[in-house]
Amino acid sequence: STEFLILAKDRLSLMPEGTEIVASMSGRDLIGKEYERWFSFIPVDKRGWYVVGGDFVTTSDGSGIVHMAPAYGEDDYQASLKYDLPMIHALDARGQFTQAVPPYAGKFFKDADPEIMADLKSRGLLFKKETYTHSYPHCWRCDTPLLYYARKSWYIRTTDYVKDMIAFNKQIHWYPPETGEGRFGNWLEENKDWALSRDRYWGTPLPIWVCEGCEAKRSVGSVEELRREGAKLPEPLDLHRPYIDEVTLKCSCGGEMRRIPELADVWFDSGSMPFAQWHYPFENQETFKHAFPADFISEAIDQTRGWFYTLHAISSFLFKQPCFKNVICSDLVLDKTGQKMSKSRGNTVDPFEVIDRYSADSVRWFLIASSPTWKPKLFDVDAIAEVQRKFFGTLLNTYAFFALYANIDGFTHKEADVPVSERPQIDRWILSLLNTTIASYVEAMDSYDPTRAARLVSSFTIEQLSNWYVRRNRRRFWKSEPGRDKTAAYQTLFECLVAITKMAAPIAPFLPDQIYRALMSETGREAFESVHTARMVESRKELISSELENRMDVVQRIVGLVRSMRQKTSLKTRQPLSRIAIPASEETRRLIEQMNDVILEEINVKAIEFIDESSPIVRKTATANFKVIGPKFGKMVNAVARRIKEMSSAEAVQLDQTGTFSTEINSSPITITREDVSIAAQSIEGWLVESGGGLTVALDTTLTPELINEGLAREFVNRVQNMRKDAGFEVTDRIRIHFEAPSRVAEAVQRLSDYVKSETLATHVTVGRDSAEHWEKWDIDGEPCEIGISKA
Repeated sequence: STEFLILAKDRLSLMPEGTEIVASMSGRDLIGKEYERWFSFIPVDKRGWYVVGGDFVTTSDGSGIVHMAPAYGEDDYQASLKYDLPMIHALDARGQFTQAVPPYAGKFFKDADPEIMADLKSRGLLFKKETYTHSYPHCWRCDTPLLYYARKSWYIRTTDYVKDMIAFNKQIHWYPPETGEGRFGNWLEENKDWALSRDRYWGTPLPIWVCEGCEAKRSVGSVEELRREGAKLPEPLDLHRPYIDEVTLKCSCGGEMRRIPELADVWFDSGSMPFAQWHYPFENQETFKHAFPADFISEAIDQTRGWFYTLHAISSFLFKQPCFKNVICSDLVLDKTGQKMSKSRGNTVDPFEVIDRYSADSVRWFLIASSPTWKPKLFDVDAIAEVQRKFFGTLLNTYAFFALYANIDGFTHKEADVPVSERPQIDRWILSLLNTTIASYVEAMDSYDPTRAARLVSSFTIEQLSNWYVRRNRRRFWKSEPGRDKTAAYQTLFECLVAITKMAAPIAPFLPDQIYRALMSETGREAFESVHTARMVESRKELISSELENRMDVVQRIVGLVRSMRQKTSLKTRQPLSRIAIPASEETRRLIEQMNDVILEEINVKAIEFIDESSPIVRKTATANFKVIGPKFGKMVNAVARRIKEMSSAEAVQLDQTGTFSTEINSSPITITREDVSIAAQSIEGWLVESGGGLTVALDTTLTPELINEGLAREFVNRVQNMRKDAGFEVTDRIRIHFEAPSRVAEAVQRLSDYVKSETLATHVTVGRDSAEHWEKWDIDGEPCEIGISKA
């Protein structure tokens, strides 16, 4: 045969066995060689069937040589510009072959593939056909194959002022910064002219008229300009199609000018929003100048090529400045495993169902607080339920607690404020911490970090206000008589609740507003109808006491360690213990001594003792941190790890206190630092030891008969309180208690009857059954007990 097949060397596997290679050449040797045209339906007036070079061609599929269609591919189009290749359009805008190609006229281009291959084969032009998987664009809505389509368009020549856009972008604060510098910055660096025109019916018509005679073009800038030209405008005025298409102008040549059929890209409308919303420049000039540029905008990260870009491009050209000062980018919402949501995967979530079940506030708080907005969001319904329960449930319960007792006592905040300096220490502490939180919240919001702001509000509400302040002050509300102390408690909790509603409202607009309105409807402390029209809370620096906050922080760390030890050994919090022992510096000891009573009450222990770090009660051990010592000590790492393991308690204490420990290994001096090790405290018989947050606490677990009795009495009180609640008694109701129990429980309750009566508002505590309204069987420390209660 005199016919030869040319293909890439990597594709020789396609050839049948016995194929002879007659010659080898480089790709560049083929450039310029002409070949026969396969189809000649559409005439052209330039050379077009010859080989050109392209770096987009691969040798993994086909022959390693590709046929180009400049009208239907980006790479092909760019090559046609470079080599002046003819532009042949065989398809219409719907992807169907035109009448210029009779055999396939009216067929969708993909549907014609089998017939085209059959034709090539019949003419001996098809060597082999194969099916392979590759990426191809499809409509995201109906999954129809798409087609790249080269066509004439109207452009904004953005490349003429791209340097301005790059410079102005550097004046914008992006969150995160890498989006502005990277994704958006790179997009500007590679800027292409903006294809403005669209072939649609509904939208903003491009205001360009073209003369039918001389083809002169004219862009019209206003309705007034049309009227000055004598154009006949529709009444009532409507500048959309089809009405605007009937408006004609007279050309200077005497011909008639008609509007082009295209519309403007809808993103041009969006990018024009800052001035178009004020009908600027035709009116509202001062309003526009005051509102422009925007302080802040936010959208998803894909808008770097959408709204962010069009705002920036139009503003850079028209106003020679950025359109916005700050921008937060949000990333995509994924399912809880990190997968993109799609109907085909079955992992989509109906947002309305989630909102109906958990509230819009909970969804919004989760989306902001769970992770920074510019990171992909793993949408987890269980996490939203936790937000509803932990944060909003806590906030609502705290308000309900306040409202319940405020209504009982008739508190309306009409009395004079108790000066903060004259309020109890715990009031001064929570107000100090509140104002510290406010300052941090404002700083976070001013820094466009709503995630940190939300977490600050959540932590203060749950951990400090509810779990600490309200829990420790319940008796001030429900036991004490009216007076200055009770008023201070109400005023303090009121101030905290108002501040929380104001900080939470920008993220969660509904429940905080309800609580704010309820607080103000009863007190009238502020004249605003809604939290959203009220002034944002400001930090009162004069109420902040770092000393007081540090003291309470030490208390909470000690309490946390003791609770952890109790939990690990099933020692109930209601069971009193004799003592804890703490090795502490003079400064830490001073802080603890000032809060001695608070600590003892919280952990239900009788005494605090201070011991030396070398006390046998607290034996410290060190464990090697291989991630640190591996790179640091290299081949000596195992020997260093053994030396760390062999450290005495005194050596571990020295390292913990000074941060370094010097020794020798194989006659070589080395220094072990605090980050090289993990230091823990070991327990000894009769004691539990726990370390954390820079503190070590030892808990004496020995139980005396007196401690056991007190623990039983506390358990008894707990059961009575549950019965009061289940019976629907008011918090102020006095009651009578009757009970039957084994001697161990009965003796404990009788010995501590004054304590029981005080805690439960009981007038009598009597052994034996009677006609009490409510009886219930309980288990108290493994002992059966029957308790009956009645209103006194």
